[in-house]
Amino acid sequence: MAEPIERNLGLDLVRVTETAAMAAARWMGRGDKEQADQAAVDGMRAHLATLDIDGVVVIGEGKKDEAPMLFNGERVGTGRGMKVEVAVDPVDGTTLTSKGEPGALSVIAVAEGAGLMYSPGDLVYMDKLAVGPEAAGQVDLDAPAADTLRKIAKAKEKDVSDLTVVLLDRPRNAEYIDAIRTEGARIRMIRDGDVAAAIATARPDTSIDLLMGIGGSPEAVLAAAALKCMGGEMQCRLWPRDDRERAFAKEHALDLEQILTTDDLVGSKNVFFAATGVTGGDYLRGVDFSGARVTTHSVIMRSKTGSIRYMDAHHNLGRLREIAAPSLD
Repeated sequence: MAEPIERNLGLDLVRVTETAAMAAARWMGRGDKEQADQAAVDGMRAHLATLDIDGVVVIGEGKKDEAPMLFNGERVGTGRGMKVEVAVDPVDGTTLTSKGEPGALSVIAVAEGAGLMYSPGDLVYMDKLAVGPEAAGQVDLDAPAADTLRKIAKAKEKDVSDLTVVLLDRPRNAEYIDAIRTEGARIRMIRDGDVAAAIATARPDTSIDLLMGIGGSPEAVLAAAALKCMGGEMQCRLWPRDDRERAFAKEHALDLEQILTTDDLVGSKNVFFAATGVTGGDYLRGVDFSGARVTTHSVIMRSKTGSIRYMDAHHNLGRLREIAAPSLD
């Protein structure tokens, strides 16, 4: 008897990000990032509830008392099917959305099993380094920026001056920026959206060679899930902002010196990743509204097979009761 075809959650998950992206895109440029985020959360949660998974949110919108929906520890799915851990960012780039700027995505990652997706708790920032498949295994977060750039240049058969490094435009990344400029590599600053920036390091159709700098911890886990599917590498270290966060790390036995690898962040061998463009950008086009029809642009990945699928979907709003309705077939 032939083996049964193993279920791929990818199409289920991309419907979740489509729902969230369409809801958030209604708030593009309206100056209210909280409303954009809440619309995406509501849509994402409604659709997650319909999936035949037994899931728990490990990277969500915050603690239960801070986030009434998609909070850390919330159970999602019907309770039937695969046991999974879930990381979500209903809108990676809420400020971008509120200002109508490019680069915002709706993102979800799912890992089969339990205890296999890193949860940083109250430590919201990490020092990060991300590269694509050519340079995977060649970098070290502890190494000086000059050494890292030279190793990546060698792996990619480029001159250091031809490399492009992407960083969040924040004062906390000033030392990285100075070091990169000293070595003569090119820099691309971004306001927000470092999940897409990390993914760009593993895409052959971009000029991005490396992501460096300090950014959000949840985004690091989501980016690690995508890079695991793409053959790239993520290295991170927790970066406490103040004494309170250092005390939290000590209380919970979190090693502030440990370099967290891709497998530390997402340990499952069966990882799914999906993202849908909200405002559009270099990676995915944004939501297009045209009367009763809406077009979304998404990507679906799976680590077990290494498959990466890009998908355009055309939604007929006349057949939907509301923009955040969970059925997006």
